[in-house]
Amino acid sequence: MPQSASPRWVEATTLGDLLDRRATHYADRVALSFPDHGATYRELADRADLVARGMIAAGVRHGDPVGILLPNCVDSIATLFAAAKIGAIPVPVNARFKGYELNQVITHSGLRLLFTTPDFVDLVTETLDSAELPLVLLGADSDFLAAASEIPDEELRRRQRLVRVRDTAIVMYTSGTTASPKGAMLSHEAFSRFASATVHERFELTPDDRIWTALPLFHIGGIAFAIASIYGGCAYVHTGFFNPAAALDQLESQRCTVALPGFETIWLPVVNQRDFASRDLSALRFVMAVGVPERLRDMANRLPDATQVSCFGMTEACSFLALNHSDDPLEKRVTTGGHPLPGMECRVIDPATGEDVPPETEGELLFRGSNCFDGYYKDPELTRRVFDDEGWFHTGDIATMDAEGRVTFVSRLKDMLKVGGENVSAAEVEGYLLRHPAVSIAQVVGAPDDYYVEVPAAFVELKPGTAVTEQELIDFCLGNIATYRVPRYVRFVTEWPMSGTKIKKYVLREEIAAELLANGVTRAPKLVSNR
Repeated sequence: MPQSASPRWVEATTLGDLLDRRATHYADRVALSFPDHGATYRELADRADLVARGMIAAGVRHGDPVGILLPNCVDSIATLFAAAKIGAIPVPVNARFKGYELNQVITHSGLRLLFTTPDFVDLVTETLDSAELPLVLLGADSDFLAAASEIPDEELRRRQRLVRVRDTAIVMYTSGTTASPKGAMLSHEAFSRFASATVHERFELTPDDRIWTALPLFHIGGIAFAIASIYGGCAYVHTGFFNPAAALDQLESQRCTVALPGFETIWLPVVNQRDFASRDLSALRFVMAVGVPERLRDMANRLPDATQVSCFGMTEACSFLALNHSDDPLEKRVTTGGHPLPGMECRVIDPATGEDVPPETEGELLFRGSNCFDGYYKDPELTRRVFDDEGWFHTGDIATMDAEGRVTFVSRLKDMLKVGGENVSAAEVEGYLLRHPAVSIAQVVGAPDDYYVEVPAAFVELKPGTAVTEQELIDFCLGNIATYRVPRYVRFVTEWPMSGTKIKKYVLREEIAAELLANGVTRAPKLVSNR
């Protein structure tokens, strides 16, 4: 494990102050680069100031939640920093959400404003059940920006000085094991400490680094990596709308030094481009991706001069909970999630007894530390349930820890799927299926898939006297919930495998897996609507 020659002091700061300090030192350096636009550090800070003044003019107060439903662009990051500057709480909204999910998040969070684009306006206005929500379209001539010009810079700075490092910087909604939305509250300090560990202890970033990613800017990875990039004074190179061929062009032409695809489902289409081997990616020194060990080994072999690492990540840990060291053996880098970041502690316990288990033994993962979240927004009861009296967060993940402290994800203890790297709550999908007038009971499990690792499969019992087809239920979901949550298979049942009063979901998982294996199905069919 690399040892620092001298201590690395953590620069714990608020996000607003972080951006302003980088804009002072690296004013003309590129902060953000998208395929068709970008911003220097000075331009990004100025844009954040303008949007922050507009929020003040609109009456946004300290602690008010502010929604961000934008494409991957400069304004997505500028708006996030703008809200954080004045003590408001930015709430990134998943741009893949459909009406049902969007209404859940907007209603639960109680947004004061929602920043969006004309592309999303109809969706928002058609699906809101609650009172009218003010929408802000950040056009050049918008009334919002006109009002911003009336707010003096002194008032912005006054508000900025009132923000504390322990205040909530961002609320990130993440799928849970219930049908209710869960908003993880992440502090300015947590992001600072995550960024410091990522920049100094793992990737050893300098302002000359150019960090590439395709992770969306409503995803904890996309946001946390942007903050880490700014912490390091680097250039953050983003694909915008992901296109594998264009992404490869970008990696080469921008001379990117660190690639953070995050998931094999993003990286594989890039390395599988026909001309990949002929491209000049000699500047690339780090790649971070998680996935199946066999594919990770193959992807590492495609770039022998770059160090490929893996991680154990989750929203509640500001993205990276654990990350491989660069000098870990390749086998450790493709089969484990690495060591916890500095300031983070992990345990693996027997969920039945609460006792620590021996190394390499499966159990529930617990963690606590400097970049841990502070609880779930507007849900103190759930927060009390997931934190114990010693401050350990009970993740609900089954994991192992080796004798040297490396953590490896195994599965979910509770009812969660991981579809191409996206968390999918079975309860959320089941809750939506139950809205169909013919559905009496719905149970969603993971079906094996050679591309997404697993996809949702729904087992459904119909109400007496009703009829519906598999395709009709898929159509019912398409366009109303995010596509990655839509069941790829629907099976109808009249009897359930039971254990007392509970349905044995593991039996359903085994049943769909056996059926697909017997029929030679390794990849789910593409979703196509018959409507």
